[in-house]
Formats: sequence, structure tokens, C-alpha cells
Amino acid sequence: MPEYPHTVEDTAAEVTAAGGRGIAIPCDHTNDEDVKALFSMIEVEHGRLDILVANAWGGYLPYAEHNDWFAQPFSEQSMDRWDGMFTAGLRSQMASCLFGLPLLQSAGYGLAVLTTFTRGRRYLGNVFYDVAKNAVCRLVSALAEESKDTDLSFIGLSPGWVAVERMRGLTARRESEMESTTYIGRAVVALASDPSVSRLSGQTCAVGDLARHYGFTDVDGSQPTPYVIEP
Repeated sequence: MPEYPHTVEDTAAEVTAAGGRGIAIPCDHTNDEDVKALFSMIEVEHGRLDILVANAWGGYLPYAEHNDWFAQPFSEQSMDRWDGMFTAGLRSQMASCLFGLPLLQSAGYGLAVLTTFTRGRRYLGNVFYDVAKNAVCRLVSALAEESKDTDLSFIGLSPGWVAVERMRGLTARRESEMESTTYIGRAVVALASDPSVSRLSGQTCAVGDLARHYGFTDVDGSQPTPYVIEP
């Protein structure tokens, strides 16, 4: 895969320019010690955590430049592909929840959003991808069930085709068919601002559906509909 010039420092600067406070922290989410250190630093500096967004994913990047990999029959796939999706995807999000949960609990109220992709019970077109993404949805529902007697909410968030550098390189889709990173960010803000968000705990929601429910738009004023992988 080609390397891109955009850095975590650039992203932090964009957050600050938008009115927030961006802090760049290198963290390998496949390394438990890195993840523990991240949350330990947050605890020392802030003492609590109100919102956790677990967005780590990288399982197919080493071979995603081969456009036919996704549609290859299961019998022709490599278990290395599952190892990547599990380690850099599902496991990374699980670790973020495991080490971040005590900080959410200490605040007395908290929202954890796990990004994934879903079509409900419909197959996602690739066995490894389908299992990994639906396992994140199951993780959301399991965490919600275990926390049902608390003020913590766990919600899965399913975006469309997000127009980041790497994803642009993997598709011929027109820019007008893509979603900006702001669109999914506004979905998180809408959820975090909803005093009744607990009613959604355990569910996985499409960004496009939330846009219509809460009334937010993408940066261009559009409301892209939920993305569908064609069968």
C-alpha cells in the first residue's frame, strides 16, 4: 500500500482548528501495552472519560490493492486475512473497551461508540469481513447487556464509504457518492448530545439513518443514505 503524507499531528491540528483541542498520541492498537498506556495517560491528565470511540481497523490493508480479493471464494482466501481483521479490527476495539471502561465508569455516565459495518442479517460479501464486522456488532450488544444496570451506553456506528486517503485509492466511486469524516463525527456528536441515547444501547445504527433522525448533514449539506454492498 502507498504511504500518505497526512499524519496524526495533522489530524490533531485540524481538530484544534475546528474549535476543539487535538492531542496527537502515537498508539499501536494491536499492542495492549500501548493501549493501556494511552488510557493511563488520560486518567492521569483528566481523571475521567465521557465518550469513547473505538475506530481501529486495518485488517485488509496489506492486500487491499488487489481489487479482486474481496470477491474471491472463501476456499481461495488466506487465513492471514482473518488474522489481520481480527487483530487490527475486532480485537483492537475490544481492547479499547476493556482498558477504557473503568474511566467511563468513573464518570458515572458514558457513551462508547464502536465503528463497524452492517446490513442487519444480510451477508457482507466476504466471509472474513462479514464475521469480523458482525462480531463488532455482537460486541456492542454484549457490552450493553452487561452494563444494562448502569448509565453506560454502547452503540455500533455503521458509516458508508468514507472519503479518507486509503479508501479513495480502493474504489472507483465518485466523490459525490462518498461521505466525509465529518459526517460520522456529527453522528457521534448527535448521539452524545441525546439525553435519551440509552434507548439505542446495544444497537448498531447507520450514519445515514441517524442523519435523518437527528437532522444533521455532511459538510456539503447532503445526507448520504446508508451504504449498501451489492450482492
